[in-house]
Amino acid sequence: MKKALLFDLDGTLLPMPSQEEFVKLYFGLLVKMKDYDPQRVIAAVWKGTKAMVKNDGKNTNETVFWQVFEDDLKDLLNEDIREIKKTYNGFYEREFNGAKAATYANPLARKLIDELQKKDIRLILATNPIFPYVAVKTRLEWINLKCEDFELITTYENMGHCKPNPEYYQDILKMTGLKANEVLMIGNDIKEDIEPTSMLGIDSLLIKDTAIGNIDEAKVPVLSFAELFDHIDHYL
Repeated sequence: MKKALLFDLDGTLLPMPSQEEFVKLYFGLLVKMKDYDPQRVIAAVWKGTKAMVKNDGKNTNETVFWQVFEDDLKDLLNEDIREIKKTYNGFYEREFNGAKAATYANPLARKLIDELQKKDIRLILATNPIFPYVAVKTRLEWINLKCEDFELITTYENMGHCKPNPEYYQDILKMTGLKANEVLMIGNDIKEDIEPTSMLGIDSLLIKDTAIGNIDEAKVPVLSFAELFDHIDHYL
């Protein structure tokens, strides 16, 4: 029996039929928070995100992102970067909820987590750590889940690698004391969730509801979230 389940968030627990629509709504809300050139802000966010994806683990993703963001917009910023971070953290608690329109309800997420909490298995939210904790908390609330439902949540504050780097998953194993063969990864993205875990010998399942990548080429079980809910014991 597996000792732990790793759950992706966006597109897995939280249905997201179009990442493009989500990003469009997200950025549309984000650029209203400060009186800066919207295109400059969006470009800086993308540049910071790319830097996090390439992070080598020497610094947290949070440090890497804000260093790039501050450097890219230094000619525009008229206040301390710490105050800007506070503003954006507040954004993720409030205005960010407007991006929920690009997702839809998944009542089975709460039911599945409730069932798993009755079993002797550890639950880890292995969401790509390019967002702060508060943004993950808000997205979990959209599907009636809480941060307390998981032993570990990967965020930009506590991680120094990102998907699809296998080191991201290796970091999770180190942080939890788990071995690769004791873990099952459940995700919707072949490149980010399936391929890197396979490199480490971690078993995985692909959720097909809003899958990213060619599911016909997946070399792991492919199932809907409803099928996962009905047959989870089979994969433990």
